[in-house]
Amino acid sequence: MTIATTTSTRSGNSFMRRAFDRMVEARSHQARRYVNGYLLSLDDATLSAHGYDRDQLEREGAAVNPF
Repeated sequence: MTIATTTSTRSGNSFMRRAFDRMVEARSHQARRYVNGYLLSLDDATLSAHGYDRDQLEREGAAVNPF
């Protein structure tokens, strides 16, 4: 899976901009793990009908919702 980063290639990025970009990237990864956790609860037929592969989702990781 290729993940596009939000960091800019411009030189002279400020500390705040880099920190913000890293925070956005971390939240994006967290959201992806959350969604993967839900998708992994579905059966294989439903996953394949929507174009997902269980093995790929497991490799990407999943977050368990404590609530």
